[in-house]
Amino acid sequence: MGTSVPDKSKILFEDYAETVLMGQSPDESTVNNKRQKLDNHIYPFLGKKPVGKITTDTIRRWVAWLHGKDRPPAESYERQIFDLVSSILDAAVRDGRLRANPCQDKSIARPGKGTVRVEPWPHTRMRSIELALAARYQIIIVLGAGLGLRQGEIFAFSLDNVDRENMIYRCARQMITVNAVRKFELPKRHKTREIPIGAGVLEQLDAYAVNHPPVSITLPWGERDGRTTETINVMVTNPHRDLYTRQAFNNVVWRPAFKRAGLTYRESAADGMHALRHLYASHMIAEGVSIKELAAYLGHVDEGFTLRTYVHLMPNSHQRARQASDAMFPLRHQPATPKPGQAG
Repeated sequence: MGTSVPDKSKILFEDYAETVLMGQSPDESTVNNKRQKLDNHIYPFLGKKPVGKITTDTIRRWVAWLHGKDRPPAESYERQIFDLVSSILDAAVRDGRLRANPCQDKSIARPGKGTVRVEPWPHTRMRSIELALAARYQIIIVLGAGLGLRQGEIFAFSLDNVDRENMIYRCARQMITVNAVRKFELPKRHKTREIPIGAGVLEQLDAYAVNHPPVSITLPWGERDGRTTETINVMVTNPHRDLYTRQAFNNVVWRPAFKRAGLTYRESAADGMHALRHLYASHMIAEGVSIKELAAYLGHVDEGFTLRTYVHLMPNSHQRARQASDAMFPLRHQPATPKPGQAG
């Protein structure tokens, strides 16, 4: 190794990670998400270590430190954290700051993806929460379970994006919060989508708009496409006709509804607003919507992800397979029907 490598390797991990972050996705919500992982789970242990001094033993001790925290990350989230560190050390190898990425050593076990089995709410739970919400917020049940919208997409929902002729909702934006600043931006992974809207859903949305007229909200626009602000007529606002942040809504509106309904709030995704999206998906599958179609409606880039998430909810196909087989090879001789009093 050249004489310049040791000098290059002395840079602290946190300083080098910041330079790597600058060259990655310009999407603010993505960068903010990575920064939260760095600040909470990576910098406290690895931040002050020189990049060139990070070894397999360092990574082992860091992983042990993660597991020993008061609230260790879930397996799927730990994998994201681990992969972020690995990507930074990959860059360090390419830059000549590190001989090899210790995260790739065979003695280091990469965290698994985690298998969280989605258990959709029964309709009774959805109705209980709906009734426990103030009238101003009951419409989020329709937007989540009726259209499969993510929380940020619910906060940015506008009736102006409903194509009434073709009965389609064009999901074109979400609301995000970055460093306490609310912004509008394109939906997750910059992917807009069209979602069929049922007549009953639209009826409830229109009825809600009569009692709670949409509010014109202008926020900074989070995309680098020349626009600086975005103004839309949003449906879900607080009593001051303004938008909640996600955290404030969860703490002030969503979680308290469980207490009023006499239900225990379960942590993680089981009772977050994402549960409404799972309920939408489970109902679509039960009604025969294909995985390919469902992935498009949910805004999933990978249909395989949609299948892995919801395959256990798909109805048993054995009877349909038998019917298909019988159609091709029908019975030539129908079984004799036992006569009355005759042993079967």
